Amino acid sequence: MQTTANSIDAPVRRTFLPFNQPDIGQAEIDEVVDTLRSGWITTGPKTKEFERRFAEYIGVRHAIAVNSCTGGLHIALAAAGVGPGDEVIVPTMTFCATANVVVHLGATPIVVDVEPDTLNIDPQCLEAAITPRTKAVIPVHLYGHPCDMDRISEIAKVHRLLIIEDAAHAVAAEWRGRRVGTLSPATVFSFYATKNLTTAEGGMITTDDDEYGERMRVWSLHGISRDAWKRYSAEGSWYYEVSVPGFKYNLADLQSALGLHQLARLEVMVQRRTELAARYHAGLCDLPEIELPTVRSGIRHAWHLYVIRLRLERLEINRAEFIERLKSEGIGTSVHFIPLHRHPYYRNRFGFQPADFPVADAAYERLISLPLYTRMTERDVDDVVKAVHRVVQRNRR
Repeated sequence: MQTTANSIDAPVRRTFLPFNQPDIGQAEIDEVVDTLRSGWITTGPKTKEFERRFAEYIGVRHAIAVNSCTGGLHIALAAAGVGPGDEVIVPTMTFCATANVVVHLGATPIVVDVEPDTLNIDPQCLEAAITPRTKAVIPVHLYGHPCDMDRISEIAKVHRLLIIEDAAHAVAAEWRGRRVGTLSPATVFSFYATKNLTTAEGGMITTDDDEYGERMRVWSLHGISRDAWKRYSAEGSWYYEVSVPGFKYNLADLQSALGLHQLARLEVMVQRRTELAARYHAGLCDLPEIELPTVRSGIRHAWHLYVIRLRLERLEINRAEFIERLKSEGIGTSVHFIPLHRHPYYRNRFGFQPADFPVADAAYERLISLPLYTRMTERDVDDVVKAVHRVVQRNRR
């Protein structure tokens, strides 16, 4: 039989579907233009307004805008006095920044394994890793699914540990009816280009602790006085004092101009992500070769990522080959994450072995992040589903 362009051998898509694209509307563009014309493009009134509205959305007293989630984690640890001789517990399944900031301060990251279903930090592993030198723990709400904050909070209270949540994936997520950002002394969000709310680069720290919040604000801009950004305004003064050796982690008004309108659309965008995730669920649930994401009861998933796990024992190809075959079908993907213990720096410095992290290491070999963003259409999701089905059907045992 003669093949045609519509045969099963033709790719699912004629145009490539990228893994992610930001959702920037006209309101964001107009606000950026207004900022450019205002004469105030670095940290200023729009950043202050963005902080105020974000704090109101989360339900906290303080929100400190920063240049990245990485910078925010660095600030939160520094303002808490973390330094040489201290230990900070982090999960291995996270982006390297979570542990890098601990190293930057001269402290030691204690890396632990994760839960089999969510891949969030395992509270049992957390508790077993605590020593007299442990000062803090950084739970990571992976993919937008909140960690078990009840258990983590209980452990932290007993052992007098500071909790700093890495909520890079979790803006708008909720744990048992409480919004992520209100559960711990400090929570840090990311507004990177791929995130649910983007300012291109940027982040935010939230807290209800007045004293801690003020310390973090000072650390965020060279360690100088709270209203240092006003020096060039009519209300400001040329005089300032440096109280700590702070960082240059402030967020510019140009970026906050994006954030103001992204925040206004956040609930709609997260709802859209939820709808697309449900469409993935419906389209992929009949494939025994695929393990779908976990969603525990009592939580609100932010759906930053939609991550499937391959059941490799049912397939004739590995994860890398699966990804290449999806690419040949016109589908972009990624992997979140290469665990900390697999990176040369952490492996060589701390002597980590895959057997030290059996859950995360086994999961890593099977992870594939499928496209998930608000500019996707239902047809886009259906194309991804069709491509996954085709790759499975051609390569199942």
